[in-house]
Amino acid sequence: MTIRTILVDDETLAIQGLQLRLQAHEDVEIIDTCSNGREAIRSIKTHKPDLVFLDIQMPGFDGFSVIQGLMEVEPPLFVFVTAYVDHALRAFEADAVDYLMKPVEEARLADTMDRVRQRLAEKRGAEEVAALKEVLAEVAPEAMENVEAATGDDAHAASRYERMINIKDRGQIFRVDVDTIESVEAAGDYMCIKTGDNTLILRETMKDLEKRLDPRRFQRVHRSTIVNLDQVRQVKPHTNGECFLVLDSGSQVKVSRSYRDVVARFVH
Repeated sequence: MTIRTILVDDETLAIQGLQLRLQAHEDVEIIDTCSNGREAIRSIKTHKPDLVFLDIQMPGFDGFSVIQGLMEVEPPLFVFVTAYVDHALRAFEADAVDYLMKPVEEARLADTMDRVRQRLAEKRGAEEVAALKEVLAEVAPEAMENVEAATGDDAHAASRYERMINIKDRGQIFRVDVDTIESVEAAGDYMCIKTGDNTLILRETMKDLEKRLDPRRFQRVHRSTIVNLDQVRQVKPHTNGECFLVLDSGSQVKVSRSYRDVVARFVH
């Protein structure tokens, strides 16, 4: 799978440096380079790339203006590249795959390209499914109705919930894959997000966070605790109808009596 790529930066040396580092990734094909935002918008509309490495600070149209200028077309994946960390949160809010600091480090770029490949595979997989459904609707409409009935609800439900959460903690922006979250504990208007080897603080209420997580996987087990059910490895009974859930990391979370129905799904 070739990743058709455009590089956008008003500094020639920055483009050359990124070109050099991308040579290590054989699936990347650089189809154009642009020195400002207006050029980038024209090039993206013309070439329809898979990926764009986009500088934020450019004269005239900055990186965010480029994205706004592409609202009427199917956008590519974006990776922001900049010398300033100030725009990191805004970059992730724009659904950027990643945010790289200049000068770009090879190891960091490799991590970014892994994310890009994953996102492209998911996107192309969805496109193939959509094309297959279109053909099926033409040649076997009754079969198509059965497929929609069997998969439609689950697919719609899964798409509603976030797979990555951006957390600003201690002056840094962390991209947290929800699959890695073991548990969430409330402390007023703050949430302690635990991922087994790390704990991050998110300024958000439990109620708002619950709306962003898939309830088929993330369930309250206590008034102030949410657990990722996929991370549960053992159930240990306790007194008074309470119990403990043992998670992948070995940590234990108490389940209060009010939420003991959650445990029932582990007992068959």
